[in-house]
Amino acid sequence: MNSKFAVIGLGVFGSAIARKLAERGADVMAIDESEDKVQSIANDVAYAVSLDATNKHALESQSIAEMDAVVVSIGSSFQEMILCVFQLQAIGVKQIIARAQGPVQREILTKMGVEHVLSPELEVANNVAEQLTTPGVLMCVNLPDEHEIIEVAAPKKLYGRTLEDIGLRKKYKVNLITVLKKSDDGHRIKGVPGPDTIIDEGDIIMIFGLTKDVNRFIEINA
Repeated sequence: MNSKFAVIGLGVFGSAIARKLAERGADVMAIDESEDKVQSIANDVAYAVSLDATNKHALESQSIAEMDAVVVSIGSSFQEMILCVFQLQAIGVKQIIARAQGPVQREILTKMGVEHVLSPELEVANNVAEQLTTPGVLMCVNLPDEHEIIEVAAPKKLYGRTLEDIGLRKKYKVNLITVLKKSDDGHRIKGVPGPDTIIDEGDIIMIFGLTKDVNRFIEINA
């Protein structure tokens, strides 16, 4: 049985999520007050409807409580966002994912009990800043409690060495998630690396740890 999701708010961000979920085989309900936005996505999702997402009865009429998760991406009015989230909580939606524009909105949504709060603008800004200030970093995902995941071109000092020899966890207090090996058509994921995995020139490594430990690892091996 396909997963069922609803996306409320069909701006650029919400529409992109709705289409991507649909592409992956999910049954997606796209919701917005704007009839034009609803029509623009109607052919890409299972169901698209125009309604007031702050109206509890309107949401209930679409069996919103049956969704596996609801993504709320109302960017025009934070007041409407809060009211929509409140109504979804009252209805008993299993999982709510809300988009916050800035730290204040994130804090408010978190205090409302929303466990999954997205801040795409902040995440993009952090990613760009990391790439500009740290040589070799290709991607950076900031996580709670000062942790992060980075994708970085393998430093030259690691070439030809095994993970056991490098000692990422023991020496640097970071974990290697996977290695992307260079191939004719780009890079391919190696899978779960073992202690005998060798880092070669052109490899990309994905590392998880405290931000200070990740930065220390990059600085030492730059």
